[in-house]
Amino acid sequence: MNFEQFVLAHEPAIRLGFFLGVFALVALWEVAAPRRALTVSRALRWASNLGLVALNTVALRLLFPLAAVGLAAFCAENGWGLLNHFEAPFWLAVPLAVIAMDFVIWLQHVMVHAVPALWRLHRVHHADLDYDLTTGVRFHPLEIILSMLIKFATIVVLGPPVLAVVIFEVLLNATSMFNHGNVRMPLGLDRVLRLFVVTPDMHRVHHSIEDDETNSNFGFNLPWWDRLFGTYRDQPRAGHLGMTIGIRDFTNPREVDRLDGMLLLPFRGEIKDYAINRRTYSDEATR
Repeated sequence: MNFEQFVLAHEPAIRLGFFLGVFALVALWEVAAPRRALTVSRALRWASNLGLVALNTVALRLLFPLAAVGLAAFCAENGWGLLNHFEAPFWLAVPLAVIAMDFVIWLQHVMVHAVPALWRLHRVHHADLDYDLTTGVRFHPLEIILSMLIKFATIVVLGPPVLAVVIFEVLLNATSMFNHGNVRMPLGLDRVLRLFVVTPDMHRVHHSIEDDETNSNFGFNLPWWDRLFGTYRDQPRAGHLGMTIGIRDFTNPREVDRLDGMLLLPFRGEIKDYAINRRTYSDEATR
């Protein structure tokens, strides 16, 4: 058994191990050095957010038993995808694939903010009234299914090595928990880190109740795309301690921080704001 076969055979255990390890580290960091005071019961939020993770995991395993790494292996065997077609060397194909897949995730994130029907799904992630590592894994099952279909299409077109897919999945999951962490770090360290990875202070701006701040800093892992495409915002106007987290008009914890409320949230109300192509930012907000 070669290395890629080993990774393919043990992919679920590898991902679970990294998930539990990063979760434990960030959770301890949140206790030791919190950035903001939480406003909603942690027991309620964690039970609901992690319950959603469990539900999503079961749904993906039932609907897509092949999983992303299995599809990558199939594409490699059949020569599908750009990297397989041009026979890119392994040492080059892995980082290129990880970077390309991260860019696709960034584009997907912009898309779910731009299309009102998709924003209905994505607002489950944004409606969390607090911001901590469990926010980073809180997504509606329908959005998770959509994301997997986009990931499958990307793998078929790109033809990434199996190792690249595993690295991408582990990095995306780990950095999402990290950059949603309610953690405090020295400002100088934050400035350096956000040149290479999305930091908690950088991504927290994206969870502001203010429309223009919500529609900025879309990156989960690599921070470069927001700088390149003009969607980067350094800090929230009210500061990290003064900003309000969540979505205007969705402030009842029973509706947005309970599992049943989260599952029903996409089907409630009209889309009046937040979606990029329906923005109504005031002059003051865009200064």
